[in-house]
Amino acid sequence: MSYKEAFRRSIEDPEGFWGEAAEKIDWYQKWDRVLDFDDPPFYKWFVGGMMNTCYNGLDRHLEERGDQLALIHDSPVTGGTVRTFTYRELTDLVARFAGVLRAQGVEKGDRVVIYLPMIPEALISMFACARIGAVHSVVFGGFAPRELAIRIDDAKPKVIVTSSCGIEGKKIIPYMPLLNQALSLSEHQPSQVVVVQRPEVEAELTDGRDLDYEALMRDAEPVDCVPLDANDPLYILYTSGTTGIPKGVVRDNAGHAVAMYWTMEHIYGMKPGEVYWAASDVGWVVGHSYIIYAPLIMGCTTIMFEGKPIGTPDPGAFWRVVADHKVNVLFTAPTAIRAIKREDPNGEYLKDHDISSMRELFLAGERTDPDTYEWAKDLLNMPVIDHWWQTETAWAIAGNFRGLEYFEVKPGSASMPAPGYDVRILDSDGKEVAKGDEGVIAVKLPLPPGCFTGLWENEKRFRESYMEPFPGYYFTGDGGYIDEEGYVFVMGRVDDVINVAGHRLSTGAMEEVISTHPDVAECAVVGAHDNLKGQVPIGFMVLKAGVEREHDDIVGEVVQEIRSKVGPIACFKKAAVVEQLPKTRSGKILRGTIRKIADGVDFNVPSTIDDPETLDTIEEAVKTIGYGK
Repeated sequence: MSYKEAFRRSIEDPEGFWGEAAEKIDWYQKWDRVLDFDDPPFYKWFVGGMMNTCYNGLDRHLEERGDQLALIHDSPVTGGTVRTFTYRELTDLVARFAGVLRAQGVEKGDRVVIYLPMIPEALISMFACARIGAVHSVVFGGFAPRELAIRIDDAKPKVIVTSSCGIEGKKIIPYMPLLNQALSLSEHQPSQVVVVQRPEVEAELTDGRDLDYEALMRDAEPVDCVPLDANDPLYILYTSGTTGIPKGVVRDNAGHAVAMYWTMEHIYGMKPGEVYWAASDVGWVVGHSYIIYAPLIMGCTTIMFEGKPIGTPDPGAFWRVVADHKVNVLFTAPTAIRAIKREDPNGEYLKDHDISSMRELFLAGERTDPDTYEWAKDLLNMPVIDHWWQTETAWAIAGNFRGLEYFEVKPGSASMPAPGYDVRILDSDGKEVAKGDEGVIAVKLPLPPGCFTGLWENEKRFRESYMEPFPGYYFTGDGGYIDEEGYVFVMGRVDDVINVAGHRLSTGAMEEVISTHPDVAECAVVGAHDNLKGQVPIGFMVLKAGVEREHDDIVGEVVQEIRSKVGPIACFKKAAVVEQLPKTRSGKILRGTIRKIADGVDFNVPSTIDDPETLDTIEEAVKTIGYGK
């Protein structure tokens, strides 16, 4: 089927299109109705169907591929440890840990908070919850106690699963002090805490509350999968909110499983038995979708990497993993590629590794600037595919379809809307704009299977945040445009459009210009308050390794380039060179925080930040160019 035909069918006949896709997963009982339109915006997929996500990810593969590797855990931060698990071994561990949870009183519908690093027990815990119908909520290991407490109070877990420590680069982070502090702040208290002890740190357990994972597993009785209603919740994943209170995105079971299989086949071009690596973290939606669930539902081998793109031990880390484990498709964030490009601009570390098994590099998480795209394509000599999606959707809204039809890449574009997503560009009044004009990106309802079904116990916020800004549409919060050929260009969050003397300008467009400078590895542009013009753009640049030129010369060249390519109307006159940009652990640049620093307003250090010391760097840079406090 061509892309054009697939897309047309998905929009004109969503029930027929997704009903066929649903035949690829296993059901205890088929659905009565593919799509329930009766209560918009709360659409339901596969109503009346009964299935189990864990069964689809593990048990159903045992007869055909029980001895195939299901999971490879590669951990350079623990001295190069590699652990492997076949489908048979993984199913046994998951069934036994499901028995552990059941023995602690966890039943269908109960919540389990998982506060773990990138270790196999994270996958085991998630699938164990899915096996018995418990709703898991993974909180990124090492999150600040206050933020963890907020999530505990919202999800109200019966059990928390944690570890004695996580390892970030060369730094060991004990988790139990963080968890204990979080529990001292939270009103809700779990019945039990299950602790995975790691050799790097032995956690002190609290009598009557804390239980040792290994001891429990030795005596555990395995349990079978529980048939679940198609729309029973699989997980809650908290995403940051503009109010400072996180939003608990809820994912269903059946729609999610159908979408995961369909995307592995049609977006990533994967086949059962192949090796897929999403170089992300289980705490983020990419980890949920493409480390944990999608590869195993498809019958692939998935890789869990406990390391960084640089520093564990060098900029060749990704290429070493691809070579060692014969990875077929790699999916990571543009910021990871920019970090590698910065440390190894000529690709010297790639020469040590045979990556001939790899067919494509997929990028998402932030917009892939054209310079990063061109660098990666030239270095790897393979398709580099940017695709755009969100925590709320669980899979790509726009992309390029290796298992359907591959389009010529336009650098800076996420390519075409994915089947199931009726993408429109709207003005502030909700009217569609002309091709090529920028506006707010929205998706006409209903959303396809796999997208969120709501926010945990907060219908009001779900409506206000996503459905009411443009009735009949899902409000993505991103701005951009669709060109004459239908390519989607995502230019950044709506908040990243600044108003300079009445002219609306995209900071993403300015970043695109800066990133083409030969000395710049990555950059961020934000709008700073200006008494005369309302806002003016200011830039922050990280230089490539080995660049020793005068910073003022580079800034001058960048200013001139923006004046030439965006125009004098941009009023881009000030920029600073910094060692690092502040980012979340998933690699997104914290532009909102940079903006607050530039405006001299008070801000809270984001709980998601990877390295708080980068904020000090930004504060100093802001002062040097005449902004901030």
